[in-house]
Amino acid sequence: MATRGSTVLLLAAVAVIIAALASCFVADAGVTCPAVCLVVAAGLLATCGRRLRQRDPGWDRRVCVLVLGDIGRSPRMQYHALSLSKHGYQVTFVGFLDSKPHQDVLREEKIRIASIPEVKGVRAGPKLLTYVTKTMVQSAQILQVLLSMELQAHILMQNPPGLPGIAVAWFVCVLRGSTFIIDWHNYGYTIMALSLGASHPLVRLAKWYEHLFGPLASHSLCVTNAMKDDLAKNWGIKATTLYDRPASVFRETPLDLRHELFLRLADSHPQFRAARSDSEETETTVFTVANPGDGGVTLRANRPALLISSTSWTEDEDFSVLLKALEEYEGFVRGGAPLPSLVCVITGKGPQKEHYKKLIASMSLEKVKICTPWLEAEDYPLLLGSADLGVCLHKSSSGLDLPMKVVDMFGCCLPVCAIQFDCLHELVQHGENGLTFRDSAELAGQLKSLLSDFPGSDGRLGTFRRNLRASRGQRWEDNWDQNVLPLLAAPR
Repeated sequence: MATRGSTVLLLAAVAVIIAALASCFVADAGVTCPAVCLVVAAGLLATCGRRLRQRDPGWDRRVCVLVLGDIGRSPRMQYHALSLSKHGYQVTFVGFLDSKPHQDVLREEKIRIASIPEVKGVRAGPKLLTYVTKTMVQSAQILQVLLSMELQAHILMQNPPGLPGIAVAWFVCVLRGSTFIIDWHNYGYTIMALSLGASHPLVRLAKWYEHLFGPLASHSLCVTNAMKDDLAKNWGIKATTLYDRPASVFRETPLDLRHELFLRLADSHPQFRAARSDSEETETTVFTVANPGDGGVTLRANRPALLISSTSWTEDEDFSVLLKALEEYEGFVRGGAPLPSLVCVITGKGPQKEHYKKLIASMSLEKVKICTPWLEAEDYPLLLGSADLGVCLHKSSSGLDLPMKVVDMFGCCLPVCAIQFDCLHELVQHGENGLTFRDSAELAGQLKSLLSDFPGSDGRLGTFRRNLRASRGQRWEDNWDQNVLPLLAAPR
């Protein structure tokens, strides 16, 4: 890169830093100085950096998938990368590599992962200083990565997080003649508002930023029709709704694979281990028994119900709601209600995990067991396909996105209890494929109702599962082919 564009890189970095700094001071004034800076810089650099646009054979079959987050915990962007590779595109997948991506992504020869370190910013001083320095350093980091790679026909970026990535990716696309596509999963400013408050200067800045730079994309995707309408009405953005769909790996798990998974989990999580009185049985878990003769696996008649939830342990999911509901469920069982014991598995990792682990450790439960494992990407769909009921506590910060965990659960024909918010009906039909609730008391009542016939299949839980089996919709692959593939072939 230095041999063909060190001057270009320097000018680009200066222009973006100026724009980032300017945005901190004019966000409330409605001034578009940062955009002017970037447009002027783009014009200058397009003149002096023509080599950045030089097209070589195969340039039109290259796509950069950009996520300013952990690639391993960005399933939708992984699906994008796999779909692109399936159609013959060479994919450069840029993001943090904190967790292992799915094995299919790692095995695919057409996908190259370009990992970048997470930028923290200056840790001393006011929060604004931390944020500004992080934005400046990350801008330079993304510029260096995007300008150093071969010419890409398209840059597909996830938002949120979008600051500073949207401005930088758009800037690079202007320089290089690439198509810029934003996949709107939510709004970044609404997520920031959960911890900082809607009136915080950084939240107002983030909102202004997304409103200014979001419409500059050539194409936009979004996750719900409600978000599509909001983008059109309030942002001036014409977006294509690409509903999250389950990948083919999400399906009901056969008994033998369930047993193998439970045995692996039992090594580190006692909640999956059989009681000592069962020690004469070979390969026994609290849920399954393997016949010592032919190795056939059966489910225990007196097994506990397996409840599963997944989370990034962030502010938009209040897990105290589930913990209170489990305490109430424990009270039902102790009070003599004919209900099964529960094993509740909460998967994932994130900033609030330790806080909730301490809460869980302080609970006095006998009939309900809780564990919080981190699962490998290959094991997560197996566990969903082995569970009896899913619980979702994702409460959209904008009210416009849908929880992908529920999509995956439905792919496994797993009924769900999900906390209610405005557009959830686009995914969860109350009383048909699951139930929606508003508080812990309502959730506890739903657990009691759904599990009253367990392990039989004639109750509401069995009805929901049969409805999910009968109404299997499109998988991700067909959905992507219909909605995204035409955008890549559209005139630029």
